[in-house]
Amino acid sequence: MSRLHVHIAVEDIEQNIRFYSALFGHTPGVSKDDYAKWELDDPAVNFAISRRGSTTGLDHVGIQADTDEELGVIQSRLQQAGIAGQEQRDAACCYARSDKYWTKDPQGIAWETFHSLETIPTFNCGDEEPAASSCCVPDINTGGGCCSS
Repeated sequence: MSRLHVHIAVEDIEQNIRFYSALFGHTPGVSKDDYAKWELDDPAVNFAISRRGSTTGLDHVGIQADTDEELGVIQSRLQQAGIAGQEQRDAACCYARSDKYWTKDPQGIAWETFHSLETIPTFNCGDEEPAASSCCVPDINTGGGCCSS
């Protein structure tokens, strides 16, 4: 089963945890000083907030795959349609290590497809500064990114 992923950059993490916990009827499964994540079955969504974005608001959206095979199918569909993207293997991001494939929609909104491999103790790349970037959305055109180890 795939799960829709939405990540929103926020200013006040506690205020937003209260808001989204009330909205979803559940507290986050992951809660840090700078990050929270709900993996909900109803609605089926992996919803995350953090104080890591350079600006507040929608950071990126995505699809969380349950397996590497499922991730490969999504990546293949995009490539067969001629849509540019960038693969990241073993990326460290959002307290997890994942394999990813990033692309952008026609409006320039970043889309992350990913399969999480394990949890890790740091937000990304071992950088725990709150001012650090969010999930290191790579530059699809240049191949630059910061989440891979």
